[in-house]
Amino acid sequence: MKRYSIVLAIALITLFGLNASTSFAATETSSNTKNVNTILIHADGNNVTISPEIYGHFAEHLGRCVYEGFWVGPNSTIPNTRGIRNDVVEALKKINVPVIRWPGGCFADEYHWKDGVGPVEQRPSSVNTYWGMVTETNRFGTHEFMDLCEMLGCTPYISGNVGSGTPEEMQDWVEYMTYAGKSQMADLRRANGREKPWKVKYFAVGNENWGCGGQMTADYYADVFKRYSNYVKNYPGSNITKIACGPSGADYHWLEVLLNKAAGQMDAISMHYYVFAGNDWNKKGSATNFDETGWFKVLKNTLALDGILKKTADVMAKYDKQGRIGLFVDEWGTWWDVEKGENPGFLYQQNTLRDAVVAGCFLNIFNQHCDRVRMANIAQTNNVLQAMILTKGEKMIVTPTYHVFEMYKVHQGAQFLPCDINCNPYQNGSESLAGLSASASKDKSGKIHVSICNLNPQSPAELECGFEGFKSQKVTGRILTAEVMNAHNTFEKPDAVRPVEFKGMEVKNNKIMATIPPKAVVVLEAE
Repeated sequence: MKRYSIVLAIALITLFGLNASTSFAATETSSNTKNVNTILIHADGNNVTISPEIYGHFAEHLGRCVYEGFWVGPNSTIPNTRGIRNDVVEALKKINVPVIRWPGGCFADEYHWKDGVGPVEQRPSSVNTYWGMVTETNRFGTHEFMDLCEMLGCTPYISGNVGSGTPEEMQDWVEYMTYAGKSQMADLRRANGREKPWKVKYFAVGNENWGCGGQMTADYYADVFKRYSNYVKNYPGSNITKIACGPSGADYHWLEVLLNKAAGQMDAISMHYYVFAGNDWNKKGSATNFDETGWFKVLKNTLALDGILKKTADVMAKYDKQGRIGLFVDEWGTWWDVEKGENPGFLYQQNTLRDAVVAGCFLNIFNQHCDRVRMANIAQTNNVLQAMILTKGEKMIVTPTYHVFEMYKVHQGAQFLPCDINCNPYQNGSESLAGLSASASKDKSGKIHVSICNLNPQSPAELECGFEGFKSQKVTGRILTAEVMNAHNTFEKPDAVRPVEFKGMEVKNNKIMATIPPKAVVVLEAE
């Protein structure tokens, strides 16, 4: 993860984002003439499941994401279990974290895993050259990360070092983690305290190799990927999903070249997509000090992802007609200017109601594309970019984005339900967007959940939500909103933005009649 992905994504949004958002708004509003927004949910649906991994996380050795965010050490006064702080673990359990990607990001392609195993007092230190030129102690390594995943009951996703590592180093790491028999690496694991191998389901062969992961061309990386992936072995009992480094946003050239040359060797391909409201990399905008134009711009850039995913799916279908290869959007989120007084290399930013609405829109889009999008990983879990959790020493708070993930967890593993949305536009000056974003699913008990974002920060949205193939008898809901656009939680006021019960709705003629307040995220449950 580095500025190269942002520059490219914003350049492509500038070229394509307006068309994508404008056409989306036109489609959504074409048949709405009564000033009432409508959603028709096809409850008989299809056989596509929303992968729980769409609600995945990303934790890099960057700033205070790992150190202080997760790891405080066993001797810390902060309550912990084997060095991992208890409050963060408990908070993440509540949102059903399905998968965590680690150790990077750009850090992954300078990470040498053997530095992070064995007695902690004997582990060598190194320099984190990408993120602040600070000392990396390697106190948090493979065993600690796997311990964290076991505490959370989630799946580990390992990013391997292609940029500065070797195929031998990558093969040794896979053997160390997954081989149950007798070998040098398996015996080293046992000597370091772990008898049984771990289950490693996901392994990425490099990260952003078009940028911080080696400045490679598409043709060169395709060959490198084939070489390195050959050494990601499936030892007895293992079935590793091999992930190729895909494009930043709408870089279809990288995507085409890689699929054309290496589709047969990959099980998934990644994509990175960040959004902000500024005009360029050096002026991304403030996380908390913004006007409605800053609100509108980031939502415009977010909705542009829908068109990019459609085009990406079309390209993938040319080389993978059976849909075997998954698309993993394994870095996504908002990226703002670093908070005043913070180390600029630590990427610490606040998280407002605007970030929550953006997160809701992202997740709705991923749900809508769940036939191809099999995983997504928000950047990042703690204290970095669009974080779930902010810490300050022993203090911990959750962000508005965390609350969206908690509200949306009902979609994890549920049956995706297509829906037709006809909504009023949200206008800002001469530009407009669809005023609503939504997605729907049916869980194993038969309950239907509808997640809705009102993008308009000024006007409520009158809504009629109907069903095809389902008879609604009862509806309940929860809402996340606030009085102002930049409302956010602080250590002094940790509950300034939090979900509450959503009232003022009724079921009439098999339709949910409701008024969605401005700048709100709502999840309805129909049964």
